[in-house]
Amino acid sequence: MKLKPMLMILALGIGTALAGCSANSSDTESTGGKNDKLTIYTTIFPFQDFATKIGGDKVEVESVLPPGVDAHSYEPTTKTMVHIAQADAFIYSGIGLEGFADKAQNTLKNEDVVMIEAAKGIKLAKSSHPHEDEHAHEDEHAHEDEHAHEDEHAHEDEHAHEDEHAHEDEHAHEDEHAHGDTDPHVWLDPVLSIQLAENIKNELVKLQPEAKDEFEKNFNDLKAQLEDVDQQFKTVTDQASKKEILVSHAAYGYWEKRYGLTQISVAGLSPTNEPSQKQLETIINEAKEHNIQYFIFDQNLEPKVSKLVKNELGAEALTLHNLESLTKEDIKNKEDYFSIMEKNIAALKKALN
Repeated sequence: MKLKPMLMILALGIGTALAGCSANSSDTESTGGKNDKLTIYTTIFPFQDFATKIGGDKVEVESVLPPGVDAHSYEPTTKTMVHIAQADAFIYSGIGLEGFADKAQNTLKNEDVVMIEAAKGIKLAKSSHPHEDEHAHEDEHAHEDEHAHEDEHAHEDEHAHEDEHAHEDEHAHEDEHAHGDTDPHVWLDPVLSIQLAENIKNELVKLQPEAKDEFEKNFNDLKAQLEDVDQQFKTVTDQASKKEILVSHAAYGYWEKRYGLTQISVAGLSPTNEPSQKQLETIINEAKEHNIQYFIFDQNLEPKVSKLVKNELGAEALTLHNLESLTKEDIKNKEDYFSIMEKNIAALKKALN
């Protein structure tokens, strides 16, 4: 892990030069001398799906996230970085969700790939879960940290440059995933997703202006579908007998803001932010107070601590898909943003009644 950033840079520098020739050659062979399609890589699945729907047959879009991966902790291989460098565009959130993306932007700054921040201009919501658990962990391990810090300095004396860069990379990664007190899960809000899609559409128009009319039409169709999803959420939440949901991961803050829900979450904005014992007791008591009968897991994670809460309450398990990445089953079933959201709305309706 410590060598990864350096390997990434080396592979990018060497691999791009070598692979560039072969890519141009293969493009010529496959299209008879002309390649009209834009090659686009993305991070989370909604960016892939929106770019595909807007771009139509003018684009080839692929997410760099493997099936079922957690976007918060994903790190690309050197091969993936080379592929991104050869693409026409790379779409990422630009709001610190993907820990590797900011490093990738710096690494790719001299490459001929357009970096698209899908969430540019979107005002992030303040989280209602301020990560007191992070401070609790810091307090619980304060003395350990002091000794560890001394050990790190001793280790740095032995391997100065290597450990210094590795330590910086680890802390940068943690800082990027912490998100501060803002919620990065904007794509779960269908109204904000319209803005995400519009940002992507505008960049596609810049890349291929001759296809502007097609991109505009496809975007308007997508916008209408997203407006319909918004209406479905409103109908379910307006008719619900309760407003509280118990979730493993605090990814649903935008539903709180737009639809009046309250999420009681075990983990924070990042699924790895687990609560202290005291906070666990508070979570369980709050769930009992609201007579919550369902515990909602993410599609790609079932943390042990969340299972403990579910079992303590005797709750039934439900799943909400956070849409960060598809599962293998999603891919097999050819799911898209709207089919997944339809299932989310059904699960939410059950949890609220």
